[in-house]
Formats: sequence, C-alpha cells, structure tokens
Amino acid sequence: MTLVEPKVIGTPTERVDAHDKVTGTALYAFEHPVDDPTYLYPVLSTIGRGRVTAMHTADAEALDGVVAVLTVFDAPRLSDTSDAELAILQDPEVHFRGQFLGAVVAESPEVARHGAGLVRVDYEELLHDAEFRSGRDDLYAPEEVNAGFPTDTEDGDVDAALAAAAVTVDEIYSTAMEHNNPMEPHATVARWTPGGAGPVLTLHDSTQGVHSVRGTLAPLFGLEIEQVRVIAPYVGGGFGSKGLPHAHNVLAVMAAQRAGGRPVKFALTRQQMFALSAYRAPTVQHIRLGADTDGRLTALSHEVITQSAKIKEFAEQAAVPSRMMYSSPTRYTTHRLAALDVPAPSWMRAPGETPGMFAAEVAMDELAGACGLDPIELRIRNEPAVDPSTGRPWSGRRLADCLREGARRFGWGARDATAAARSDSDWLVGMGVASSTYPAGTMPGSVARIVYRSDGRYTVQIGSVDIGTGAWTALTQIAADALRSPLDAIDLHIGDTDYPSATVAGGSTGTSSWGSAIVAAARAFRDEHGTSPQSGAEASAGTPENPDAENFALHSFGAHFVEAHVHRDSCEIRVERMLGVFAIGRVINARTVRSQLLGGMTMGVSMALHESSVNDPRFGHVVTQDLASYHVSTHADIRYLDAVCLDDVDEHANAMGSKGAGEIGIVGAAAAVTNAVRHATGIRVRKVPIHLDDLLPD
Repeated sequence: MTLVEPKVIGTPTERVDAHDKVTGTALYAFEHPVDDPTYLYPVLSTIGRGRVTAMHTADAEALDGVVAVLTVFDAPRLSDTSDAELAILQDPEVHFRGQFLGAVVAESPEVARHGAGLVRVDYEELLHDAEFRSGRDDLYAPEEVNAGFPTDTEDGDVDAALAAAAVTVDEIYSTAMEHNNPMEPHATVARWTPGGAGPVLTLHDSTQGVHSVRGTLAPLFGLEIEQVRVIAPYVGGGFGSKGLPHAHNVLAVMAAQRAGGRPVKFALTRQQMFALSAYRAPTVQHIRLGADTDGRLTALSHEVITQSAKIKEFAEQAAVPSRMMYSSPTRYTTHRLAALDVPAPSWMRAPGETPGMFAAEVAMDELAGACGLDPIELRIRNEPAVDPSTGRPWSGRRLADCLREGARRFGWGARDATAAARSDSDWLVGMGVASSTYPAGTMPGSVARIVYRSDGRYTVQIGSVDIGTGAWTALTQIAADALRSPLDAIDLHIGDTDYPSATVAGGSTGTSSWGSAIVAAARAFRDEHGTSPQSGAEASAGTPENPDAENFALHSFGAHFVEAHVHRDSCEIRVERMLGVFAIGRVINARTVRSQLLGGMTMGVSMALHESSVNDPRFGHVVTQDLASYHVSTHADIRYLDAVCLDDVDEHANAMGSKGAGEIGIVGAAAAVTNAVRHATGIRVRKVPIHLDDLLPD
C-alpha cells in the first residue's frame, strides 16, 4: 500500500473549529435558527408492558399555544414498520416504560411540556419482565452478535484441558448497565418543505452519521433518498448512542407533518436519555483459564450472559476479544441473551471489548497471582505469533512493547515496595496493569470530492461528522498532505448529506475510512489535473478496498497502568496516577489523539468506580436518571493522567498508516483499576463499579 508522505500529518495541530466552539458560534442541532419554530415534548408510557386503551387530550388541546397533539390513535402512518424501535405511535402496544405514546407541539418548550403533562393515558396493564439475572431459564443464543461475529466458537476440548491444567482460574465477573450521556442530548430540528419531486424533509440532527439517518428515515416516510437532507456540522459527543437514528427522530418528523409547515424542535431531557437513547447492557461473564506451571495458557473459556430487549435484539459481543488476545491451544466462547421488557441496548464506546476485556484482564491478573508471576510477564509469555481467531499474521502487534514501555515510564519495578505503605499510612497503595485492544478497520462507502478554486485553495467535501473527536482537523491535515498543499489552503466541508456519502463515526473507523477516501480523491485529482490545475478542476473517489485486510489481522493494542490509593478506614478509592501506552499506527494529530485516549481512559475509570444505571425491575425503568445520581468521573477523580503512543506506522491498515484511537482508550482501563485495588488491599473484586462496601472485611 502506498502511504501518504507525512508533513502535516502527525503534528499536534490546533483544532480548526476551536474558535467557533469557544466563542459559541458553532451551532449544534437544537441551536440552529429556523423561521417560526415550534417545540415538542413527548408523552411517555408509565407502565412496563401492556396496551393503551385511551388517551385524553382535550385539556392539552385547549391550552393556549398548543399547535398539535399526537397519540397512538391518530399519528401519521409509517411506510415501513419493520424496525420495532422506530415504529412508534403505530399501535397501542407498550413494550417498555418510557416508550413514546404521543407528543404535544407548541409555541414554546414550556407550553409543550405543560401540555404533555395534561395528557392522561388509560392502560390495560400486563405483567412485565425487566429483571436481568444469570439464572434465568429463558436465555437464548442469538444467530450472531454485534458486528456480525459468530455467537459461539470452540477450538479443542477445553474441559479436558482445564482438568489437566496445573493452574486454573474459574470465576464469575460482572459489569453494570451504563448510559452514554454525551454533553449534548439527542436533539433534532425537523422541517418539511415543498419540492418539485415531492416534499423535502430537512433535519438538523445530533448524529454520528448524517447519511445513516437519511438512509433510515427515508423509507419510513415513503421518501426517496434525495428528498431527505440531514445536517450536523457540530455534535456534542455520542459514544455510540448517536450512531443510529432513534425513535426521537421519527417523532420529530411526525410532529412536523402536523405542524402546518412549521419546523419542530425536539431535544430529549437528561432524564429521558435514560430510556430513549442507548446504553451498554449489563453482563455476567464466566471465565475459566488453565495454564502450565510456567504460566502459559492451555485452556481459555469465556461465557457471556447479557441483556437484550423484546422490542429489538442487540447482542454485546463481550467474549469476542478472548478469541484473539492471547495464545491458547483450546478455546471456548459463548454468548447468551435475556430478552426483557426494556428499551433496546445498543452501542457504547468499544462495545464488546469494554465489558469483555474487563473480565478477561482481571482473570489474567488472577492467573498471574496463581502462577506466582508478574502480571506483565504472564501476558508477554502468552503472546500469540498469529491471530488465534483467523490464523492471519498481525499487521502490527506491539502489545509487549506497550507493556514494557509503560512499565518503564510508570515505575513498575517499584511495585512490590508499595506494600510498605500498608503498614505506615492511612492509605493503602497498589499498582495494576491491563492490556487493551481494538479492531483497526476501514468501512467501505465513503466518497470525497475535491474542487480547485481560482484563489488557489481546495474545497474538500465529504459527508462525515465530527462528534468532538477532531475530525474537522484530522481530515484537513490528511487532505493537505494528500494534495501536497499547505494546511491553510484546505477548506473542508463535512456534516451534510448534500456532500458525498460517508460512513458513520463509529467503530474507530471514521478517520481511517474518510481519510482513505480523501487520499483516493487527491490521487485521482492529481492524475486528472496534474500539479497545475485550472480553476474548477474537480475529482471524486471512494474509500478503496484494502486487500491487506484479508491477509493480515488488523488491530490496535495498548497497556494501562494505574496506581490506586484505598483509605484504610473508609475504603475510599482514589486513582492517583494512570498511564496508557498505545500502538495505534501513525498518529494523525498528536494533540487530538491524546485527548481521545485520555477521554477513553477517564471513561474506564468511571466504569470501574462510578457508572451504574440502577434498574428497578418492579417498574421496569432506570431510577438513576440524572448526573447527580448517575456518577461519571471528572477531573477531580484522577490526579495524574497521561497517554503516549509508540512511534508506529501500519502500512497494511490504510493509506495514512493509521489506526483508530476513539475507543481503545477505554478498553482494559477498568480492569487496570480493579487490579490496582486488589494489589492495594488484597481483596479481589470481580464486578464494576467497585463499591466501598466491597472492600470491607468479612
């Protein structure tokens, strides 16, 4: 693969959108100005399962300022109801508490909310089932798990290998339900206008993929793709929750059909986000490891039970990383689901790897202890020469380098000396380590267009989205190097379906996919127009197929190091230091990549110590519905935090030699915290988040 010659790529470039963001001129979805707007507030179900028998709307309709009221009995009909999560207001069935049953559209947000509160709903209530537990008798195997992976795999006789192993680990690990909670809630502005070929729907949406939203909504409303335009120049975070359109998009579009041609603005409240956006399902994971006396794995079994929803299946692929992470001659992985009367789970930063690697990396720490080995040495001894799941050679696997470099930087050699702190301080001190990995893929389907202007500048268009990760800047850097021009000669245009198609910002594939399309378009431009183009010269190209993807195992790797302090009396846990060392190919922008890695690491600490969406199965809803009761890590929770990247170029990954950085930072981070707490206290906790009472003596 011919790589782009890096000149601007790799430099710690300031964000090109920084000025607009800090001055408040960068417009997010709900802020977009439209003429004569109306505002929507939803009516939500208050039962976990059943049927609506009546909706009393007279009081709301009589309220001054109310424009329209929608219910399950009179809402516009959808042309496609195959996706049950999106087919809202099409029948009176209630599938979960917090489901959309209607909406009030009014002249102001306040009137809309007042009106929604006046709508009374009568139900035929049925017994609901919203309790996730591992001992259920209705667990089932999905046809496949997220991202198309096989549900189960088996290589060799694991049970026999475990019976013969010199050392074994056999434990249950669990992770909590978590909600994404980006700073900007899910929001959209929907507007219908007349068009020559039929009505035109325009959405200003908070989304990770404008073309994904258009492609999903158009058939729902019987529209051609060209009749829908989606605009999202700035998005205030997503973490996967905005990777797909959700029911709020559909409700806003329906409401706009009833608003007499006026635009409808709709933003979920923070409380509504806990039922209507997306979340990471809880898991219970059974891991069995067998090893010889030297600590080399002879058996690996990873069985996962997780939650799905009756309304829509989603299977978190938590056991998949165990299929490729370490070498073992026998291996067994499974996934089983509990389908409940709850909202559908979906993507949350590094789905699969985040919960799966928590359990796997804590289990590896336990195995190291059982073998009497340093946890880093154990991992290095189990390095596979090729990808165990495919047999392909690694395009680049520098996990051992990450572990060794991190140990050097972190002072791992002094780890045993921290035990002295247990006897002469109020704070117990421990160090923990965990490995990290994430696939380094490129998604097909993105196209870039390049136009040369009379002022000597290039207009680069691609319908990608920057969800806060720095895509505005990284893609500008890639275009500058690919066109062999200065950075300030590039005018990037993204976040609009009027630009060429682009894949979603997800799976850590955004920069790889969009950047590859930009490089291909730049090469096509030079081939067609040479080095002295005329004004108006233009070229387009899509993300090329990567033949190396079929011949090499493409993954990023990393290592987390944590120093945790635990108070002897109160059991308060503080993360005093945290370091991440990563091999993610060539870094496009050292500044924004570091921010991405630090953000992921912070989210991992949050998973380990704070985040837990508490479900009350009696009512079928999450009771921690705000950021006061649903805790997330902040600056005060980590005293010292750093992330470094190895000097690394993966020539098999893409034309930039880069790999994604958005998700690998969270993978393994919670395990490193948990392992550090174990080293400090001697108490092994096998669930997250860790509670103070988990560390109390028996």
